[in-house]
Amino acid sequence: MDLAQRLQEINGAGTLQQLRMIREEVQERVSALLHEELRVVPVVEALNELHDALIRRVLTLAEQDTARMGLVAPPVPYAYFLFGSGGRGEQTLASDQDSGLVYGDCENSEDAELAASYFSALGSRIVASLFEIGYPPCEGNVIVSNPEWCLPISAWEEKVDRWFAEPSWEHVRYLLILADARLLAGDVELGRRWKGRYIGDMMSHADIARRMLENTLRHKVLIGVFGQLFVENYGENAGSLDIKYGAYIPMVNIFRLLAMRADIPATSTLGRIQSLREIGAISGETADEAAWAFEVFLRLRLLASDRDDSGQWAGSGKLRSALLEKEEKAPLKKALRISRRLQRHLEKEMQRRFGGR
Repeated sequence: MDLAQRLQEINGAGTLQQLRMIREEVQERVSALLHEELRVVPVVEALNELHDALIRRVLTLAEQDTARMGLVAPPVPYAYFLFGSGGRGEQTLASDQDSGLVYGDCENSEDAELAASYFSALGSRIVASLFEIGYPPCEGNVIVSNPEWCLPISAWEEKVDRWFAEPSWEHVRYLLILADARLLAGDVELGRRWKGRYIGDMMSHADIARRMLENTLRHKVLIGVFGQLFVENYGENAGSLDIKYGAYIPMVNIFRLLAMRADIPATSTLGRIQSLREIGAISGETADEAAWAFEVFLRLRLLASDRDDSGQWAGSGKLRSALLEKEEKAPLKKALRISRRLQRHLEKEMQRRFGGR
């Protein structure tokens, strides 16, 4: 896959149809690469660089479309963030939209109304355009077309303050979403101010830390005490392995929380593992084991992407057992044991620090 050429094609695309064609070609090529003897991390990095380029180009085209609608851009900067796997740089062949937008405060009410109208229209255009090239909206509506995730900086700060003041399960889940936020486009200083407002405070609140631990440990790894793999028992996915929630997400959750506790700004899981190693928060041996296990999960998660009935790529995170070769089961089980051990270690560490379960 010629990454430089693809990036050049994306940056020069003038229509959504062109972008969709490029994305579909990339999906086919990456799918083929998964069956070659290659390390998965460079493939994931290249794939996510292409995702980033596609989304940035959509933003540019959406701004042009919004201008053609007669909405002149307000005199305030904005910052566009990705959450979820996009924020972590771990998107698969079939990823949805998880996004947020923050824009500058205005000096008067007239400009504030103009800004609200403009960014509402821009957000809706971005979401529709991304859907057109193959990115479905987030099922949880964490997306820039939702007014709750497209706000001026002062409104964002008030919202996050409320989440801290009222650490309900939902508010803590939102704070965890913010922890994976990565600036993709827009004003760097505004983005830094927005994320810097909350990221260093999360683990200083005992109630929030306990709730975050509960959320982190909610998804258990799909291996039993006797080494058996837990498969789906019912429905259309019966017999398959839930790689997303039974392998990938538990590891993501562990190192997100450890990184937050250490005030590490990295958002990718492998970046968090490396940063924790560098500051001595985890040993070199633990870091090596965790990175190896996570690479196993990344590859299987990519393999869990498949075409739906309409021919489009979709990612349920469920891997059909037929796709799991015999020689892959031993590494998967080893990786899951590492993840389970890390979960238990994290639980003990957090209990010592904050008490309770």
